[in-house]
Amino acid sequence: MMARPVIELRGVAKLYGTEENLVRAVDGVDLVVERGDYVAVMGASGSGKSTLMNIIGCLDAPSRGRYLLDGVDVRRLDERRQAIVRNRKIGFIFQSFNLIPRTTATSNVELPMAYARVPPAERRHRALAALTQVGLSDRAGHLPSQLSGGQQQRVAIARAIATDPVLLLADEPTGALDSRSTEEVLALFDGLNATGRTLVVITHEEEVAAHAKRVLRMQDGKVLSDRRAAAVAGPPPVLRAAG
Repeated sequence: MMARPVIELRGVAKLYGTEENLVRAVDGVDLVVERGDYVAVMGASGSGKSTLMNIIGCLDAPSRGRYLLDGVDVRRLDERRQAIVRNRKIGFIFQSFNLIPRTTATSNVELPMAYARVPPAERRHRALAALTQVGLSDRAGHLPSQLSGGQQQRVAIARAIATDPVLLLADEPTGALDSRSTEEVLALFDGLNATGRTLVVITHEEEVAAHAKRVLRMQDGKVLSDRRAAAVAGPPPVLRAAG
């Protein structure tokens, strides 16, 4: 029996305004993302890629169409159930990191598990394991202000993977990073995908999209192209803990 897709969109649209002044932010998108895929969604400002990300992330509801997330029909859920599904099935990675300033790296990683009512001892164990996976085991007790931008983004990635979600959803994840930190984060994404993680990355950077297995290009709310990309050559470099 084949595994169900992580994402299945059928005729999804997001409309704003009135009939006289209707804006089609997303316009009839069909998209299937299988487990273990790595998809980059590209497009200029106003193309609809951010709106599509919000729909995929259950941060916004489509005006019409069907969205199944890991087999769950999201539109049939009330806000409380959507929040539960979002917490358990999606790991978010944002450009601005979204870390709590006065909280250690470990506590930041524990946060979504606390919302999910994971017992404290298990939360701490999983948080430390996730920080080790991203090469930051020796920074577990540091505050965000004591970490570089690249290290803060790696804490955010650890937070995203600690709940063992079916989908990692990243919004311009390297937009605030220098070139070295960008390389480290992209190498980490490559490694996570190599272990079977499903990634969807919203980006305007060709360098970032080049690491994906599949590239979607959007314009005026529609998917213009959906192409498999060439595999990235060679294994990802090993991250240094002090990075």
